[in-house]
Amino acid sequence: MTEQVPSAAGPSGTAGPDDAVRRPVVLVARAPERAAGLVALLRERGFDPVAAPVIERAPVEDPAELDAARERLADGAYAWVAITSVNAVDALLGPAADGAVAGDADTGPTAAPGEDTTSSGSVAGSGQRLPSATHPGAHDSPPDDAPGTRPARQVRWAAVGPATQQALAAHGLAVDLVPTNATGAGLAEAFPAAPGDPSPADASPATGAAREHRVLLSLGDLASDTLRAGLVAKGWAVDVVTAYRTVAHELPPERRGPYDVVVVASGSAARQVATQLGPQRVVAIGEPSARAASAVGHTVLAVADAPTDAALAGAVTEALVRT
Repeated sequence: MTEQVPSAAGPSGTAGPDDAVRRPVVLVARAPERAAGLVALLRERGFDPVAAPVIERAPVEDPAELDAARERLADGAYAWVAITSVNAVDALLGPAADGAVAGDADTGPTAAPGEDTTSSGSVAGSGQRLPSATHPGAHDSPPDDAPGTRPARQVRWAAVGPATQQALAAHGLAVDLVPTNATGAGLAEAFPAAPGDPSPADASPATGAAREHRVLLSLGDLASDTLRAGLVAKGWAVDVVTAYRTVAHELPPERRGPYDVVVVASGSAARQVATQLGPQRVVAIGEPSARAASAVGHTVLAVADAPTDAALAGAVTEALVRT
């Protein structure tokens, strides 16, 4: 049974004559296509949800480093690829054939992608072929002696959470590792140690670190160093590539509130909400987002216990029932 939220006072905390029928207004600070599932759940629970992004993904200014990483990946240079957001999937592999979309810079829930598992793995704008369900490096690789193919070298994929896992699945990629704690620290903790006696952990491709000891880490420009440091501590040679930039997306006047609560799914979103709207009462997707929100003056009412739409809807409900 879905818990219904009683009508709430306005953001000022003062009751008015219309409060008996007023639905609490919730800003979901992400693109409408990414927020569709959460918006539907919030509406079912008696809220008036509004989806509007405060950040968006932009290409890196110089794509040479990203293109080189794509080429190394296509050549089978890595044992693992670690991905920490849907945006990083799209930036590294290109948009999925089913239309999976980007929105937030960091981890968060997304509408389930379609069931297309035959993506070619082409990189948008490059024509390069990357490991996918039908190319070397995926779990169903062509035979080593197949005409016109390189020897198949299986690469393993690690996703920080379920949304990133779904985005990779939209490219036909099976994910080998998803941590219970959907954060960079959680992924580092769950990651296996490097095998054998690896080359120096910070080795670059030019130093010739063995493929078996190399991880490609595709990140946004605002990502912390937590995951890289954690992998290095486990003996991996980590190649970090900045796959995209996070830039502000200005809210239009009709989306500037007031709101009873704002849902933030990343630290960068929390910071932009503060910049554009000032301090708000927020519900955060996880502890890193909650810490970022507190640091810029927001009041954190609740933190979701998992990076899913259902958990966020539950956290919003809990927060507004208590207040």
